[in-house]
Amino acid sequence: MAIGYQRLVGFMPRRNFLLPTLCIVLLVAAWSFRAPRPPFSGWLDVAPVRGVSPPPSPPSPVSPPVRSPGDVDLSAPDAPFVGWPLQRVCDEATWVKGLVYICDNNSGGIGNIRNYIHTCLRYALEAGATGLVIPMIRKRNETDLADLFTDYLPFGYMFDEQHFKDAFTSSCPQITIYNAIKDIPGAGMKPNIEHITPKKFGNREGCDWKDQNRHTDRFGDRFRKWLHDPKNGLPPPSEDRPRLIRFNWGVLWDWQVYRDGPEFANTFGGVLRFNGQLLRLGKIALENMRAFAAANGAKDGRFLGVHLRTESDALGFWPTYSTQTDAYLKQATKRGFEAAYIATGDSLEAQNFAGAAIELAQMRVVSKMELLKGEDLEELESLSWDQQALVDFIVLLGSDFFVGTMPSSFSIYMAMKRHLRTGGLYTRPYKTGTEGDGLSYLVGNYEKYWEGWLFMWDGMWP
Repeated sequence: MAIGYQRLVGFMPRRNFLLPTLCIVLLVAAWSFRAPRPPFSGWLDVAPVRGVSPPPSPPSPVSPPVRSPGDVDLSAPDAPFVGWPLQRVCDEATWVKGLVYICDNNSGGIGNIRNYIHTCLRYALEAGATGLVIPMIRKRNETDLADLFTDYLPFGYMFDEQHFKDAFTSSCPQITIYNAIKDIPGAGMKPNIEHITPKKFGNREGCDWKDQNRHTDRFGDRFRKWLHDPKNGLPPPSEDRPRLIRFNWGVLWDWQVYRDGPEFANTFGGVLRFNGQLLRLGKIALENMRAFAAANGAKDGRFLGVHLRTESDALGFWPTYSTQTDAYLKQATKRGFEAAYIATGDSLEAQNFAGAAIELAQMRVVSKMELLKGEDLEELESLSWDQQALVDFIVLLGSDFFVGTMPSSFSIYMAMKRHLRTGGLYTRPYKTGTEGDGLSYLVGNYEKYWEGWLFMWDGMWP
């Protein structure tokens, strides 16, 4: 074959080489002057998105798309919402007038609460719900962290409500967003709310109870069939006689997110953005952390982000304080960090870790309480335990390397969110149980899929 090819080229007229040569030169020039990826500090001035229309063709499967200054950094806590993947899902939906989903069975920390909401929303889209009630959030008991079911708080407790509404209004106008159940036309003074568990709309013989819903492709058809079945004793939904649906508690790792493709999986999380107060405090703390690290000899303000998960509500089989500390300090030494930011709800353990870091890694450790001053500190102290954790989250997102623990949903969400820097819109799923992507390391047991809770990685939107 090689000889034949040479002969073919040998008989090619000389003038035909000009055009291919010119194309090669232009391609080399374009590649040489491509824009570099923005650093984490670029969050402080996020560039605007260039548009919401899908690209004409997907990128090469061999290499991720080249960033340009106008591209969106999806790992940023306030990244502009890229809505065309949501619009595509909505354009494919089978809509049911009068079907309203109530996504307010949300409790725990930020990792759980986000995924409760996202999972419910995703099922609502698949069901064809034409109405959504703004989600509410259950407040954690401040004196008993394991008690997750106190008062219901408004969406704005953690998230930007207007951003949420704008995302659906612009990308999924088929859905009406209601501020409260009482605002639903035809719901009445004592609305009948039906409770469902999505997994029950599929044959799950032999499945582990923790297994994700392997019937999501058929959920919509089966749910709508049930909705219109006269045996239920209720009429089909209509604009005058709506049907209200709420999940039974516990539906949060149910949907295998990668089945929707990377474009949707990597952008759907963006419908939930932290509220303005939390973003502002987090960015101030991040800026101060950079200054602290630089003052302690760290080049370019480099710092290690640490999530120490040893609070009173930590589960017994999670990595202990000693296991976490040993792993984190090994990473710090290996990577030459001179400063670290620690996020933990246990002040005593934070002090212990800071002492060990000085002794074993010559690394200075601080928390948000030491980085914020004056009115900013007073504002931080007025926030709840979980709200303060979101300030931590923003700083840890901006760290140069992150260490956390399995199977904390906070740490998993952090690693997945940071992972979006590797490929933007087309980021591939995070590979668990390894050194990861060079941006994060989570200590834990990766041997068993169910007992080790690895299934969380498959059921969380970054």
